[in-house]
Amino acid sequence: MASFTLQNDTLRLTFDRATGALVGLVAVQTGWKILSRPHLGLSFRLLVPLTGDDPLDIAFAERMGRVTGERRNNPVYGEKQALTALDLAPDGKSATFIWDGVTSEIGGPLSIKITLVVTLTERQARYAMTVENRSRHVIENVYCPYLGDVQHPDDEAWFKTFSYSYATAQEWPLWPTYNNMRGYYGVDHPIQISNSSHTVGAPMAPFMLLRGEKQGLYAGVCSPSAELVAWNTELRPGYGSAIDHRVPENATIGGLDVATRFAAIHVPYIQPGETRALTPIALQAYQGGWQQGTDIYTAWRDTWMQPAAQPAWAREPHSWLQLHINSPEDELRLPFRDLPQVAEQCARHGIRAIQLVGWNDGGQDQGNPSHDPDPRLGTFEELRAAIAKCHALGVKIVLFAKFTWADRATKRFREDLHRLAIKDPYGDYYHYQGYQYQTATQLLDINTKRLIPMCFLSEEYLRVCDEEFRKTVELGAAGILFDECLHHSPALLCFDPSHGHRSGAAVYANDRQLIHGFDRISRPSNPDFLFAGEACYDWEMDAYQLSYHRSENKKHIPLSRYMLPEALFMTAVTGFDDRNMVNQCLLYRYVISYEPYNFKGLPEDYPLTLAYGKQMDALRTELREYFWDGEFRDTVGATVLALPNAEGRMQDAEFQRASFSTHPSEARVHHPYAVFISRKTGKPGVVIANYDEKQSVTVTIKDLTGFGDLSGLRYRLVDAPAWRSTAGGIALPPMSAAVVVE
Repeated sequence: MASFTLQNDTLRLTFDRATGALVGLVAVQTGWKILSRPHLGLSFRLLVPLTGDDPLDIAFAERMGRVTGERRNNPVYGEKQALTALDLAPDGKSATFIWDGVTSEIGGPLSIKITLVVTLTERQARYAMTVENRSRHVIENVYCPYLGDVQHPDDEAWFKTFSYSYATAQEWPLWPTYNNMRGYYGVDHPIQISNSSHTVGAPMAPFMLLRGEKQGLYAGVCSPSAELVAWNTELRPGYGSAIDHRVPENATIGGLDVATRFAAIHVPYIQPGETRALTPIALQAYQGGWQQGTDIYTAWRDTWMQPAAQPAWAREPHSWLQLHINSPEDELRLPFRDLPQVAEQCARHGIRAIQLVGWNDGGQDQGNPSHDPDPRLGTFEELRAAIAKCHALGVKIVLFAKFTWADRATKRFREDLHRLAIKDPYGDYYHYQGYQYQTATQLLDINTKRLIPMCFLSEEYLRVCDEEFRKTVELGAAGILFDECLHHSPALLCFDPSHGHRSGAAVYANDRQLIHGFDRISRPSNPDFLFAGEACYDWEMDAYQLSYHRSENKKHIPLSRYMLPEALFMTAVTGFDDRNMVNQCLLYRYVISYEPYNFKGLPEDYPLTLAYGKQMDALRTELREYFWDGEFRDTVGATVLALPNAEGRMQDAEFQRASFSTHPSEARVHHPYAVFISRKTGKPGVVIANYDEKQSVTVTIKDLTGFGDLSGLRYRLVDAPAWRSTAGGIALPPMSAAVVVE
């Protein structure tokens, strides 16, 4: 097999000259053979459904003895296509592959021209494909790049994927076990493609890592395009042992090659006669953990995205209360006129903002997209007056808002807004299951309000949103928190061209433009209007100034915080002695959202949590140079080790991250901890927490970047004002946290 090679500082790529398939891929710095079996090499893959009415298709099928008619699953396998042309740049840094005409598996020859340019930068291999569709059919899917046999590094104990999901990361094992993410009935081989539409790929999750503990392969978009790119892996031929999801141990099983495929799947719906340039994809080998892989993405993103500027009041250390006052089942908990009484309680405890939920007509998740105040709670003027009184007390009112959905049960939707809903390929609108509240009838899902995702690509619907948003500005609110701004589930594409867009257009394309439009509306009367959203995906943070999420997990990975060290992120604190969630807020610089009774109570309803939260906020205000204004580095820059306890047993075994290894000494890496770097002095501060509810732990810091001699370090606990030397170890009682500074 004739081949050629391209190489930069991180990758060596070998291609087949006849087919263009990538038959070898090596991490230059470590020697990791990512692809090592040439006969499993792949190049691209298309899905080109047949309509069944093309005479050429019918004639070809008859010649081949095949059944004619409509055939959806008509793939084109790139490794079976002969190259029409191959152009290698003289400097050896790029190659252009051309396939002028392809042959599909069912429909035979198709007049489709594919041009793939692989360009090497100093550290990346960038794939840019253009597809010219001269056939009568729609090209729905394009796999590119397409890797046929991804091998784990030889010296790793595990291998898995890593990608963004709801402010944290989703990690799926690739080896020695493999998680199938789709129904067994729908695929031939175990497959991983996100089962949640808001984490399926770019722009929501713009990169993926295929990684072991010490190194990995980065794949990410390298254009700020809103076009859908899904990340996909596939285990062939299947499990060795299905009962434990184990990957076969040898290179073959039953005479079949064992291989893990990886693809970036574009879903462009290229129409007949249309030429489309797909979102380019970058590959790069790296060394280190998920942080070093993520650094590749953020370095690129920072070349074009500027995070939204925050209002001055929100830049100060502070906390919030989330308060729900009505639902579709009609609790009617608080009349608008009594809202200042809640603000008085918040002011007493230093809580600076209230997110008010269920204030709109019908309550939370009913009546969408209406943002009229519920008349049973009071008038528009009563709510506006109450908001003004709260602001006078120093407590901001941020109104819960929702524009993604329309309530299917409303007259407005049935008679009018249904036109502007996102449509599937059959012309029907998508359904979202909705949410259940309070009564057994609704908790049994009998009378749930179903929600319909609306098309932000429709200028008419954007005008509807503008009019509804103006109501929040006229009420004098300090801001909105756009619930579920992160997705349009279950919709990814809209096929209704009457909205003014192409068929199969990506529905995430105007997510940021919507908020920029809101800003133009609010800015004349309130330039400090706060735009907050739920678990904003990374690119949305050029429009939103704060992102709220829920992170009740001892193994929570602070991916959004790491990607945007200066952004405002807020998390729910719901427990009645919720020290660990308060500690998590200190660890990851999250704003506390106090939410007793699942955001249906008041701060003083849980005095233990409130008291500890106030102590934590006071501490990070005192040391804001590190733990509020400093640069968050997660665990990069220090190692924290758990020391043996009095009985000589290892501590903290339960809460290790899977990516941490046992050190050669008698100590073991402790979780969780976080490093912050002062922007004034460049010196680090460290937060260390003990999540265990019963056991104390003693830890020590090793290899703190910026310090050779660690003897000058001191620490104190959140709820103990005395400073102590770290020389004898840092003693952490159960459910406690310490800050460590020079």
